[in-house]
Parts: sequence; structure tokens; C-alpha cells
Amino acid sequence: MATTKRTGGRILGTIILVLVAALSIAGCATPAGDTSGGGAAPPKEPVKIGAVLSLTGSYAGLGAPEKNTLLMEVAAINAAGGVNGRQIELFIEDDATDPAKAQAAAVKLIEQYGVVALIGATGTGQTMGMRGDVDRAGVPQVSVAGGTVITAQFDPLVFQTPWSNSLVVPFTLERLKKDGVAKIALIADSGGFGKDGIDVIKKLAPDYGITVSSEQLFNAGDTDMTSQLTKIKGSGAQAVVMWTAGKEAAIVASNMKQLGMTVPLVGSHGNARREFITGAGPAAEGFTFAAGKVLSPDQYGTGSPEYKVATDFIDRYTKQYGSAPDTFAGHAYDAIHIIANALGTVDEVTPSKLRDAIEQTKGFVGVGGTFTFSPTDHNGMKATDLVTYEVTGGEWTVLK
Repeated sequence: MATTKRTGGRILGTIILVLVAALSIAGCATPAGDTSGGGAAPPKEPVKIGAVLSLTGSYAGLGAPEKNTLLMEVAAINAAGGVNGRQIELFIEDDATDPAKAQAAAVKLIEQYGVVALIGATGTGQTMGMRGDVDRAGVPQVSVAGGTVITAQFDPLVFQTPWSNSLVVPFTLERLKKDGVAKIALIADSGGFGKDGIDVIKKLAPDYGITVSSEQLFNAGDTDMTSQLTKIKGSGAQAVVMWTAGKEAAIVASNMKQLGMTVPLVGSHGNARREFITGAGPAAEGFTFAAGKVLSPDQYGTGSPEYKVATDFIDRYTKQYGSAPDTFAGHAYDAIHIIANALGTVDEVTPSKLRDAIEQTKGFVGVGGTFTFSPTDHNGMKATDLVTYEVTGGEWTVLK
């Protein structure tokens, strides 16, 4: 393992190499019938994969479980012999929740380390910040961010493992309509994910008979949203819809409680993590959001292939890290295994052939759902992969 850090205006990077000795796979004895005296075949070169994650900054609570998962899964793949006898060598860079640093990290991984695929980024803005260099290098990218723009602005090289806003927003609006909500207020972060969510909500809300009474933004790192929420309080909204994936979500919930606001707070799949519950404390009670079934694996159907994949992952992650994984860990699991499965089908590992193989993914059972990509769909998810959760007693409960 090697670690490098850059400071003074340059990207803070962390490089993590996961490499199991290939000699144990190749063997040391001369094969039977080999009279050349040359001994065993030389070990195959490792496959280099890069990841750009938010390990610091507003999205650090998302990037940490993603990093944990990638380390755990790559180690497991390598311990089982790698992919077609080749180990995976993993490089991880921190983008500090900054699109410019994500772009610099992508350049470093591509040019300095020669990766054949990129995982990331954690955030939508960071993912989009990498696109120019992904296209220039022709390297496939599997994002673990949920913005619709990532795959709606279609790029043959870019794939996505979370449910995009184009799936989660209609699911959320349908639930609001079912609950009799006709007027909502929006509050979101000013980054890529928040803006993307607001755009999709405003576009689709009329289809559900819902109007938007107020639209408010906050910035990453803000520590008080009472000004925005005071405006919302006077807008006549029957519910507040918050679209963010950052740590600031807990501040919104706490500020609503301080202002005596009693209307429901509804969030996005970006809030499916313990950081929100612990940060908001009692203010988290009653909070609802749509996300995948990994938070309540019984929802997959006990004994189903999805249930088996998810519970195996949950058990291994919990044993290694001391707490259950969240949905963001699941997105990273799906990304590395989609790439590994594609690697297993190519005769020569090149970025171009790997991209084509990823696009051929069909019926892949992951933690987030079952993925089927196509030349026109690089998200491959369905609304049936989602359920609605409510925070009750400091725990996630499924709403029927």
C-alpha cells in the first residue's frame, strides 16, 4: 500500500493499491509435459482500475463507505484468483467534493497510472467534471452518483449505478400525490445533484397535480438554513422536499424543528445514510425518502437472487467494518462488479473492448437492483428497485 498527499492548491490524493501475489495463481511448478525447462508461465499483468471518490468535503459521508466497499470487493476478487487470472490493481483519488479536483484526479489516474476504467465520482457535479477527459482518453466511466444528467446527456463511455433522479423523482411525486399533497416547497444544494433534482421535480410536478410554492438553494458547507426555511414556512407548502446528498441535510431538518415547522420533510435517495439520522437527531423523526432495498433486504424477497447478493454483502461489510453498509456502499459494489464481470468476457483488456462489454451487461443482479444496459440506456435500473422509508425511533422503516 502506498499513500501520497498533495497540498498547497493541488489535489489531495490517496492512492491505494490492492494486489495479491500472482505467483499463488500462476503456480511455481513446471507443467506436465513441458520439457523446455522454462518453468511456469509468467504471471499476467494486473488490470488497473481507478476510482474518484469524495473522501473529504460535503460528500465525505458518501465517499467513505464507497471506498470501504471497493477495497473489500477488490481484495475478495483477487483472493479468488482475479479475473481470468489477472489481479485487479485499484487506485483511489479524493476529489474533496470539488468538480475541478475530480477532473484533476481523472487526469492523474488516466495519464499517470494508465487505468482502463474509472469508477466515480461520488457526486453528480464531480462526475460531470470528469467527462471531457474521459472522452479524450476513451476510458469507460461508471459513476456512483444519482443525477439524471449523467446518463440523460448520453455519452457512450459513461454508465451509472444509482437510480437516477429521473426514476426517484416520479416515485417520490407519486407518493406525495397518494398522501394528498398538492403544494410543495423545494430546498436543495446548489451543486449538480441538487440542481438536477429541482429541474426534474419542476418539470414533472404538474403531471401529478402538484405545484411548487417556493424554491430555495444552499451551498455546500452552509451551517444555517433558517433564512431559506422562513421563506418556505410562509409559502403555504404542505410538504418540504429536500434534494441533496451532503451533510447539510441534517441542518435543514434541525432548522425546521427550531422554527416549529410541522409539515413533512421529504428527501431524496441521497439521504439514505446514517450520517443524516445521527446528525439530525430527534429532528430526523418522520423524515421520508425513496431508496433501494439494501436498507431492508427482506424487501428483495427472502430467498431471491437479489436477497442472497445483498445479504452476503451486508454480512461481509458489517463483519469487516463494524456497521451495516448504506446505499452508497451498494453503488460502489455494483460498479466494481459490473466492471469485473465485463472484464471476464473480453479476450484483450483495452478501454474500448471493456466499454463494449460493460454495455452488454444484462440481468446483472447487484445490491441496488438488477442492471440491464443497452446502447441507449446506461443506467439500466427500474422504479421497482425502490421503496419508501421513514425514520422512526432512529431507524429506517419501510412505508407501504
